[in-house]
Amino acid sequence: MKALVLGVGNVLLGDEGVGVRVVEELDNRYQFPEEVSILDGGTAGIELLRYIEGRDLLIVIDAMRAGLSPGEVFRVDGEEVPQRFMSRISPHQIGLSDLLAAGVLSECIPKRMVLFGVEPECLDTGIRLSGPVNASLSKLIGAVLAELDKCGCRPPVVRPEPRASLFWPES
Repeated sequence: MKALVLGVGNVLLGDEGVGVRVVEELDNRYQFPEEVSILDGGTAGIELLRYIEGRDLLIVIDAMRAGLSPGEVFRVDGEEVPQRFMSRISPHQIGLSDLLAAGVLSECIPKRMVLFGVEPECLDTGIRLSGPVNASLSKLIGAVLAELDKCGCRPPVVRPEPRASLFWPES
């Protein structure tokens, strides 16, 4: 199973950067088997097509409005993933919508897609996550690891000495 864990978002807009923060922390804490790639997609869109090509599983992590409490994590899979990017809260989601559409047209879209969204509290300029979103990081990391395990990916190895933690304290 070739999998890609893709964190997306703009780290300069508070909670909008949660997807990037999660993949940074996954990379800091774990060493993944070669069939699992961890990628900071930032605000890129169609440029990511080459990274999803040939994958069996795509896991996307992003801040998304879903009418939930700030920091609440939700999971969407299959055909619903591209639909979630139709209602955008940021410009990078336009690019992701285009990416997924191009993947469908070129028939290189992964067979299985999962989106882990988190309800943002603050999308103002700033590099810190809000308290509720920061508190959800461990849950998001656990959800991604559980999804990889459920799909048959070999488990990652915990780094004996994690790199510097990127969890941002509340301000």
